Amino acid sequence: MRSLLVLSGGHPYDEGPFAELLAALGDWNITHLVHPEGGEADAAEAIGAADALLFYDMAGYTFGEGTVAMRPPSAAFREAVTARFAAGRGAVAMHHALAGWTLWPEWHDWLGGQFHYQPGPHGLDSGYRHDIIYEAQVVADHPVTRGLPASFPVTDELYLCPVDENALTPLIRAEGFAFTADNFYSAAQAVAGAMFSNAGWEHPPGSNCVAWESRTCPAPLVYLQFGDGPATYANPHVRQVLGQALEYTSRGTPE
Repeated sequence: MRSLLVLSGGHPYDEGPFAELLAALGDWNITHLVHPEGGEADAAEAIGAADALLFYDMAGYTFGEGTVAMRPPSAAFREAVTARFAAGRGAVAMHHALAGWTLWPEWHDWLGGQFHYQPGPHGLDSGYRHDIIYEAQVVADHPVTRGLPASFPVTDELYLCPVDENALTPLIRAEGFAFTADNFYSAAQAVAGAMFSNAGWEHPPGSNCVAWESRTCPAPLVYLQFGDGPATYANPHVRQVLGQALEYTSRGTPE
């Protein structure tokens, strides 16, 4: 049986419904590691052995008392991911993985985007908005999207953050919701204790791409913004997209 390594940690989620999502993905021998709290070293060792790899983690942060501290991954973790990609073996990154490892630039170069909890040289902090009802529009004929309807409804959290569309191949876009600052809340204000606030926060309009394949990673790397909670986990089309993304990336770089 093929092996699937799932990495979570660093961000809360509904464990039971997420486990149901994983169980619905098909014939995989699943290893689920929570890191870095309990297994960054274990994850580094397992990354090289897995047939498929799902990043559902947001590691590299410590939140507390209105502040956030950031750190890079261990050398062993970086080397394991880099070696996997260099060998042409791919992965899927999902939802808040776009925010993880903020101090590991190569990770975000590969992903093609980055959610920022704090302002910095990159510009302003990023935006979030929960429970948005939108239409997911398929924009590419691709192994990840084949068999899907042309569009399907999704209720999920969306992000307003830097996405480099020159570094990716768009697969699905969110239609029916404007990616502008007035529709999102400031992540930095949330960290400081002001949830659901965008007072004085100005962010440039962002990309509505919610699923893509990286053009910069040496291996197949697919990012899916889907995945905030049970409504998304149970969406049959999201399950299909995730399952097909894992199948596609597990095949590695075509020779």
